[in-house]
Amino acid sequence: MPELDLTLCAREPIHIPGKIQSHGFFIAIDENFKIIYCSENIIDHISQPATALLNEPIEAFENLINNQDQQIFFRPLIAMAYRRKKFQALNPYELEIGGREFNMILSKPGAFYFLDFEPELSDLSVNIQPLLGRALSAMVADKDLEQLLQNGADQIKEIIGYDRVMIYKFHQDGHGEVVAEAREEHLNSWLGLHYPATDIPEQARQLYKVNHTRLIADVDQEPSSIITSIQHPSEVPLDLTCSTLRAVSPVHIQYLRNMGVASSFSISIVHQERLWGLVACHSYVPRFINFRERDAAKLVGQVLSSAINFREQEEQQQLAYGLRNAVDNITRYLLRNMPVEEALVKQHTTLLDVVPAGGAVFLFEGKLLKIGDVPSDGFIRSLINWVDDKIQEDVYYTECLSQQYPEAAKYKDLASGFLACRLSGELKEYMLWFRPEVLSTVKWAGNPDKPATYDQHGLLHISPRTSFEVWSQRVSQTSKSWQQQEIASAQQLRHEINLAIGRRAMELRALNEKLRDAYAELDTFSYTISHDLKNPLTTIHSYAQLISRYDLEPKLKMMFDRIQQSAAKMRQMIEEVLAYSKAGQSVLSVEPINMTAMISELKDELHLQSGNPNLEIIVKQTPDIQGEKIMIYQVFANLLSNAVKYSSKMEAPLVTVEGKVLEGEVLYTISDNGVGIPKDEHESVFELFTRAKTATGFDGTGVGLAIVKKIVDKHHGRIWVDSDFGYGTKFFIAFRSDKIRKLSA
Repeated sequence: MPELDLTLCAREPIHIPGKIQSHGFFIAIDENFKIIYCSENIIDHISQPATALLNEPIEAFENLINNQDQQIFFRPLIAMAYRRKKFQALNPYELEIGGREFNMILSKPGAFYFLDFEPELSDLSVNIQPLLGRALSAMVADKDLEQLLQNGADQIKEIIGYDRVMIYKFHQDGHGEVVAEAREEHLNSWLGLHYPATDIPEQARQLYKVNHTRLIADVDQEPSSIITSIQHPSEVPLDLTCSTLRAVSPVHIQYLRNMGVASSFSISIVHQERLWGLVACHSYVPRFINFRERDAAKLVGQVLSSAINFREQEEQQQLAYGLRNAVDNITRYLLRNMPVEEALVKQHTTLLDVVPAGGAVFLFEGKLLKIGDVPSDGFIRSLINWVDDKIQEDVYYTECLSQQYPEAAKYKDLASGFLACRLSGELKEYMLWFRPEVLSTVKWAGNPDKPATYDQHGLLHISPRTSFEVWSQRVSQTSKSWQQQEIASAQQLRHEINLAIGRRAMELRALNEKLRDAYAELDTFSYTISHDLKNPLTTIHSYAQLISRYDLEPKLKMMFDRIQQSAAKMRQMIEEVLAYSKAGQSVLSVEPINMTAMISELKDELHLQSGNPNLEIIVKQTPDIQGEKIMIYQVFANLLSNAVKYSSKMEAPLVTVEGKVLEGEVLYTISDNGVGIPKDEHESVFELFTRAKTATGFDGTGVGLAIVKKIVDKHHGRIWVDSDFGYGTKFFIAFRSDKIRKLSA
């Protein structure tokens, strides 16, 4: 035999072989009922060669096969096939030719009517009808998918009597696996064997979707050529997809010979418009089963397809129901205004219920929130950067991450499988799931890595089919597959999270508006109350002064002195509250500030006020800043006077002021060696009317630092403190130059 070019196997035009299997003969007529194509072997059945019939009307063929016992007329037969404007022939049509009974199968796949003539006589020795009813009843009763498939193989073997019947399932990558088998006892089992996708290339699968049964009666049978009256027929070859007699690819014939198979019969299993698998039947002697018997077997295949469809849908619905419940539970958490990160990883239902996995990660607002077994933080962040460039439609998944991202190989125990779902296209915020490695052994029918071998005569044999001995392959760094329901579950959760984030953003926006209004009202209220309190307070203070001038008993004089002191303190507090309110209401008038002059002036004033000759105020660099001059003066006056006040009880009070120009901001530090502030009070000292515990014994109202904080915030700056009890205090004030420029613009 000639050598076969395996590189062309996947592109072989198997639908236009130009030949038929020679156990029958073939005629094609045009719409004018002229014979345009005819198989050469027609001479074996009638007295005329094929060339004598070409371009003749179909009646010429009728005259050769009709006799006194039989009258068949093709024109009305074809007319009867048109029902509701669609061509639907009532196949088969029985007729006798040359003393033999034939079944004629009529079809119209295109411009021509196909007439396939097959023998009625079959190699089956049993009545198929009783077996058919029993087979269908037995199959429908099975609840378990595995048992259903096995029972289907058993029933089909009993009906057609082939030596081996296999149910062959296609996997997502195109390769096939024998998932059920019925065989003669002397044959080795092929159950569980895997076959490469190249065994049944894509163009063959398309034909199996059109023709749900396919018979190869005898692999050693020489096919019969089809001749035509059309000039240059190679330019428009005849598509024999719908012919039951279509010849077999030489590659497939060699494939069957290598297995020792003499005859094969297949039934397509179509599930949701895709080729789920095949019922592959092998006989080790030539075997012909007629059209009716094949049609009955096709019915078994259709019932098997429906049963598989029902069982798989049932399993998928159960899975989808559980995943949907998990998403619904998390949605309920989100509707209660629970923080997103808490709703996903800290409740009874978590990310691992939405998509079953070994571990999950939620990257939100820059933080990694983890649950279960996951790789290191550094690896996860690198992986996110990688997947962010590859992801399409906001989902990416793989069962073998190390093939796509080699760095994942060291985490195969945790992250052989990877599913990523991006929350939004603008931000790197993700939900990630990781699945561990699942080690498995795939048993191939021969080594799938060897494409072909040659025998001692130099003839090509298609590998891995020369021996079909089991060849085992260890599969590692691969996880359990991600199912479509799981991917859909991740996408649904993504939708719910984005809705929750959107709701929360709207709520925060509305709340901010209310807070702004409330703060404005509060500032106005504080200013009004403070201003109005000054008048009665002035009256109290004045009358107390007048009364104290009279000659009073010492006890009464002491009481009126107390009234004066309290009124003075209250007046000071009111003045500071007014200052606090003004700080919130004032419009900034930004200008460059000479900080050297300002701090020098404050230093002189503090020395005079203190009267302590041991006080030392050290001023280092004082870079200029931009801001509202009066407010900035108030900030530094308050901080420096506090530093002097709270270090005044030291033997050698020391206050230091230093400014530094950093990238994008100016940072000032004011430090002292005074009593210090306990660490747990560092935040609270900036609150209104709050003083540190160490301030006991020092005058103050608890308003000054609140005013400082408000002024710094208004300048878009930052202020914080570093101190400990008994070890002095450092205040840091950072002014951002870019923000100040925007305020002044």
